[in-house]
Amino acid sequence: MFELFNPQKSLRVLQEKGPNRWDWALLPIVLAIIVAFGFAAMQMSRPFVVGELQTISLEPVYLPYYLLRTMLRMFTALACSLLFSFVFAAIAVKYKAAERVMIPSLDILQSVPILGFQAIAIAPFIALFSGDLLGVECAAIFAIFTSQAWNMAFSLYQSMRSVPAELSEAASIFHLSAWQRFWRLELPFSMPGLLWNMMMSMSGGWFFLVAAEAISVAGQDIKLPGIGSYIAVAIDAKNGWAIAWAILAMLGGIIVYDQLFFRPLLAWADKFRFEESQGDTAQQSWLLDWLRNSSWVRHCSSAFWRRLSMALSWFALSYDGRSPRAQQHPRSMLWGKLWNAGLLLCALLVSYRLVVFIHSDVGWREVGHVFVLGMITLLRVMVLIALASLIWVPLSVWIGLRPRYSQRVQAVAQFLAAFPVNLMFPVVVFAMLSWDLSPNIWLSPLMVFGTQWYILFNVVSGAAAIPNELRLAADNLGVKGWLKWRRVYLPAIFPSYITGAITASGGSWNASIVAEYVTWGKTTLIADGLGSYIKQMTEAGDFHRIALGVSVMCIFVMLLNRFFWRKLYLLADERGS
Repeated sequence: MFELFNPQKSLRVLQEKGPNRWDWALLPIVLAIIVAFGFAAMQMSRPFVVGELQTISLEPVYLPYYLLRTMLRMFTALACSLLFSFVFAAIAVKYKAAERVMIPSLDILQSVPILGFQAIAIAPFIALFSGDLLGVECAAIFAIFTSQAWNMAFSLYQSMRSVPAELSEAASIFHLSAWQRFWRLELPFSMPGLLWNMMMSMSGGWFFLVAAEAISVAGQDIKLPGIGSYIAVAIDAKNGWAIAWAILAMLGGIIVYDQLFFRPLLAWADKFRFEESQGDTAQQSWLLDWLRNSSWVRHCSSAFWRRLSMALSWFALSYDGRSPRAQQHPRSMLWGKLWNAGLLLCALLVSYRLVVFIHSDVGWREVGHVFVLGMITLLRVMVLIALASLIWVPLSVWIGLRPRYSQRVQAVAQFLAAFPVNLMFPVVVFAMLSWDLSPNIWLSPLMVFGTQWYILFNVVSGAAAIPNELRLAADNLGVKGWLKWRRVYLPAIFPSYITGAITASGGSWNASIVAEYVTWGKTTLIADGLGSYIKQMTEAGDFHRIALGVSVMCIFVMLLNRFFWRKLYLLADERGS
């Protein structure tokens, strides 16, 4: 047994050691963060009834308060996304039967527009917290969660599948249980890529922030205090100065949480790199240096990790060295067949209900029309992903191999990824009307504007994880030019690229609703495609055609992932094994 945590004893130890100058330097930062988020959390719960007017002022003096409220929502959603990713990836990797359902389900979830999730969640949350603003806040956090979680879950799932064979053999030799294997091997190995995808998920939350904070329910518009609502009001008012102030506030917020949160985590995660020496690729963080020099932080972190290690020892169950996916007992095979039969039955039932719905409510001609629109959007997605890959893969590898530049562009990349496409509408509308450009062509880049960064962040994390020994060996052998890319760089970043491309593809389908239907004031530009169809049906209030458009989008995303991206995933597994 071990000694339970004793707060009085820990405080006495801290008092005996005494604070140093680093403790006093960190104290105001910690207190400021606690007070700021505590104040914002208090504002989330207050009396509220649907229909109550929520005033959003465009005065710049209110922007720090709006920024604080937005960041609290985003970090709450990020924490929920991280917990979801842990559970999802651990189950999907360990159990093949569950994987058959979970991975296609994730394909569907990432293709469902954020407006669809919000329409489902807003009424239950308001009913759960009746008469309190907390219900609307939870609905907004849930909407932000849906823009963050799928990318992180895919990243962790892919990384856990790519654990090197020698590390898996070492885990088998030490008889690690499944719980210990996750915390001691799979999660540490996946940590660098997961952190880069957490940054991208935060940026993805900014990208859809307007839809998350400006909510419509029961014919009422609810605008929660935040940057997203501020942008929505500024667009309605066609106030260019307010939009400029919102952009500056976003940039300031991104720089703050990059320096205080992501930069220290990336520098800390360098110890999980799969190599014997860090070389010149180590991340640097002034805050992490302060934390490491602080006697209080050092003592508290040592106590935390010691107790976590003890907690892990509770689950030291017998482990026979084989992955649960590889165990094929007769009983498990029988359950596998029953599981597959159940899945087939569910698929047949869903297909039957879909046929009845189409025949009675929308008609087969409408279905054919929607599938043609889906093919148009599919063509846009594939062309844009290909162009983005040609641009960002070489540049991301170059950045990932040079940590000095990586740290410099980190905040810039987060800002560009977070930039809501809605803020570009005035420029887009003005340019297209002035030069008489075709919406079918020139609105298309808006689809990938906020999603191409998934490729950048994933490939940067993959390139940064290339062992220094491998790079030195290639240099010693005189491997240069295209041969070095083909033999070293591309195989190393291929799994990370597939993860980024899958999430970028799914995000592009989601963004098509914004990109194919652009409004600024009374001016509206419409491109042919599935996204504009869903947007038009949403404005018309035609629920049956909204459901048809979303269903067709889910079908396209599932088929694309199943027969294209999943094949590349398997190829990445074969290359890594």
